[in-house]
Amino acid sequence: MSIRFLRGNPQSPKGHAIFIARSDTDNRTVLATYCVVPPMPLSLAKYLPSFLASQLSPEDLQEATNVPVMPIPPMLEEGSTLERLQMLAERRDDDLCDIGTVSPKDEGARMQLVAQGCQEYGQFYVNFASTFAQLPSIAAVAEDAPIALDDMDADELLIQTMTDRQRLAELGKLVGVARYALEGHDEQQLQGARERMRRVAEALPDKYRTDELLSAAFDPSERGARLAELYLERAYKLLDEEYADIPGIERAIRELQ
Repeated sequence: MSIRFLRGNPQSPKGHAIFIARSDTDNRTVLATYCVVPPMPLSLAKYLPSFLASQLSPEDLQEATNVPVMPIPPMLEEGSTLERLQMLAERRDDDLCDIGTVSPKDEGARMQLVAQGCQEYGQFYVNFASTFAQLPSIAAVAEDAPIALDDMDADELLIQTMTDRQRLAELGKLVGVARYALEGHDEQQLQGARERMRRVAEALPDKYRTDELLSAAFDPSERGARLAELYLERAYKLLDEEYADIPGIERAIRELQ
């Protein structure tokens, strides 16, 4: 498809546009929706309740994490005239774009045409944004962060939706991965386990002493393996409120330090 700008310039889109389409049976019938390109990364997944986020597939969660362009509503709707939409675009300083013709009775086609229009409008905006002056600090951050922001956001959301018990279980699994990587001198696997453990640990309260757990987990000695085991055991006792067992565990930790 090819968007036709009735107001605005495809070389310098504003990032917000009223989309119109005409009925394929009556050229006087106009359907419309609104398209927005957020000025900063938008993650709808951050605002999902945890019980909903936990039910999403990784693919759905990823889509909700990275929202480059958004139609509101997601389907072309009837109910306004071209003259009114032109007036609104003028008063609001919106782009006004004709995205083609569609059958008012075909809801799937009305959604698909909007999706295609948003993709094309979003690309116009990306091309325009590439001409903006780049701040050195932004470039420096990009160089220091080889992991895609989208991936990090999705992973962060998954961690935030975990309970403390699930986070401790994840740390326990990662301790095993780290010990295996230490024995096999696998630096890549070791680095991956370290980064993942750090992010999970950051979501846990300080009372679990996760800094000490991480330090012990990456100590290649038998002492390190035993300390990691004790720190995990202590954390679970705290979680289960089995406080009477904790002094003995802490005494064993002190003896190894």
